[in-house]
Amino acid sequence: MVRLQNHIGKIDISEAYFEDLVSDAVNSSFGVAAMSETSSARGFWNKVLKKDSHKGILIKYQKSRLVIELHIIVNYGTNISAIVRSIIHKVRYTVEEATGITVARVNVFVDAMTVK
Repeated sequence: MVRLQNHIGKIDISEAYFEDLVSDAVNSSFGVAAMSETSSARGFWNKVLKKDSHKGILIKYQKSRLVIELHIIVNYGTNISAIVRSIIHKVRYTVEEATGITVARVNVFVDAMTVK
């Protein structure tokens, strides 16, 4: 939960909202086949608890800035550096435009590659 305070009052933004924003931005990017788990332990507990979480997305709120970590699977034959730059730009723009919160970093990890 991200808690902000401005001249109007207090604003609470849930982590699920950020995950939805980021998930939509990443999955609509060219070259992304899917998202992968951020860690094997998290993936295990999500399956055990049958929790429908946004896999591959980890969001941290530090010093009134967001740090977003993404784990993706790309399509074979695409330019990985171009995909990553595009995702970073798109996620940063989408989150800052929707919430007004500064995104300090977007870390993208390419975990695997698939053949279409």
